[in-house]
Amino acid sequence: MKLKAHKKKTTVAAREQMPSPAALSVTPTHVKVGDGYAQTFAVTGYPAEVGPAWLDPLLSYPGRVDVAVHVTPVPAQLASPMLRKQRARLESTRRLDADQGRLGDPATEAAAHDAADLAQRVARGAAKLFDTGIYVTVHGRDLDELATVTAGVKSAAASVLLDLSPATFRHQQGWVATLPVGVDPLKMRRILDTTALAAAFPLASADLAAPAPGLVVPPEGVLYGVNTTSPGVLIWNRWAQDNHNSVVLARSGAGKSYFVKLEVLRSLYQGVDVSVIDPEDEYAVLAEHVGGTVVQLGQPGVRINPLDLPDDHRADTLTRRGLYLHTLIAVMLGATPPPTERAALDRAITATYAAAGITNDPGTWRRPAPLLRDLAATLHADPDPAAAQLAARLAPWTSGNFSSLFDGPTSTRPEGHLVVWSLRHLPDELRTVGTLLALDSIWSGIDTPAPRGASPRQGRRRRLVVVDEAWLLMRDGEGARFLFRMAKAARKRSAGLCVITQDAADVLSTDLGLAVVSNAATQVLMRQSTQSIDAVAEAFSLTGGESRMLLSAARGEGLLVAGRNRVPFRSLASGNEHKLAVTGIGEAD
Repeated sequence: MKLKAHKKKTTVAAREQMPSPAALSVTPTHVKVGDGYAQTFAVTGYPAEVGPAWLDPLLSYPGRVDVAVHVTPVPAQLASPMLRKQRARLESTRRLDADQGRLGDPATEAAAHDAADLAQRVARGAAKLFDTGIYVTVHGRDLDELATVTAGVKSAAASVLLDLSPATFRHQQGWVATLPVGVDPLKMRRILDTTALAAAFPLASADLAAPAPGLVVPPEGVLYGVNTTSPGVLIWNRWAQDNHNSVVLARSGAGKSYFVKLEVLRSLYQGVDVSVIDPEDEYAVLAEHVGGTVVQLGQPGVRINPLDLPDDHRADTLTRRGLYLHTLIAVMLGATPPPTERAALDRAITATYAAAGITNDPGTWRRPAPLLRDLAATLHADPDPAAAQLAARLAPWTSGNFSSLFDGPTSTRPEGHLVVWSLRHLPDELRTVGTLLALDSIWSGIDTPAPRGASPRQGRRRRLVVVDEAWLLMRDGEGARFLFRMAKAARKRSAGLCVITQDAADVLSTDLGLAVVSNAATQVLMRQSTQSIDAVAEAFSLTGGESRMLLSAARGEGLLVAGRNRVPFRSLASGNEHKLAVTGIGEAD
């Protein structure tokens, strides 16, 4: 007796610890749970065929709706007799109609064919049967709201040919059936096969997954827009991903610049420093509004000296500057120089710095840097014929039509939370070189050593580097390699690279272009052309539906691809943001 009493006390104590509503009132049509109301429905009618995620209209309904699926496997020794009896009933109905001269019922014919096919698959072990109950509990703060949400849920279910029957006089059992306790008091079941049941799982929504219960996520995400397939919004945090890089691929006029300008503006809200390479002077209004700096490359008096040494005081600073000059001159010439010219260039770089009094001694690095024409003069003075040939090939950049950008010391030191490098005033022949010069200046500010004793990312401000129309640089081998190295090294320096291009097929057709895209944890696809959609679909493993969506996407609509997350969205801006982000009058790109 004492043992039994002890067990009874333990059971009562356990029940007292279980969470429960403050009050539960049961009526024939609903239950009142605490301060709210709930009504439960059982799915009693199903369509003949179901597609993937056929429960999604119920899961993504804009209201408080609980959907529970109770599944019990049917043993094989019971499944076969069940199917045999079902086939016998259908076959007898067909024969009775034929004997009496009646036309066959199409529904019976289809059901008999499906039952025979399912029986064969069960016999081969290709399918199994499951006793399944699907229940939907609708919640409302009052009876009027409950009626409104119930009508919407019924309409959503009817859109996919699901019939909902109310659990009249059993709403308490229905409410229990949709609690996360694994209990099904209603027992309103239906036999489903493996294919139909698998199409309902996972219970997926088009929205991003919410944080795990108890996990506090800092509010660092940026609003990308609204989900086009659900009532949710898309908020994405690039800084929480494996790397901080992103790529935006879209055809001209799809709204990519509009989308990126909104991200830039909202990143500035969070204290992120942003640098933009702007080929068409689209970010000048935004920079002026937020107090940023605009560097107009190509304007009179605006010069960049590529021989300037970055102010980082590392032992290999002079060596790294020499390697950069090799890359720059290869881009200027349109191809990598032959080995003899590269050797002559390497000697000339060292001799030019030495002539200016700059050596491997860090104490000499603050002296005025030589100019590009000084490097050409050193090449001319070299007796090696390869040096003279290289100097002649550099003549347009040192004394010819392209020399205005390099014919003096650097005139602008870009500083501020938003720096826009405008290439609008550069001729087409100089835009690739201008992009590389701007990227080098940006990277020199990012690639600075951390304070002694600190981790590589400790104390660094986050930096976002936006390269608009990146195909200008990626069409050149050396330029693409520079961008690739930057994409690989940005994460360790608390920086993210955003690459924007409209020539998706050209970028994805090269190994370096594909490598830059692959090193972006955040990938945004907007409207694509019919000529490039096959390459895009193969590179990003798009489904047929996603490809069709990108072919017909409206301006400003896109698809976020990040790991397993694939979320269609539409850019969303306030009135003031729209004025800053719009490119043309009333347009978004």
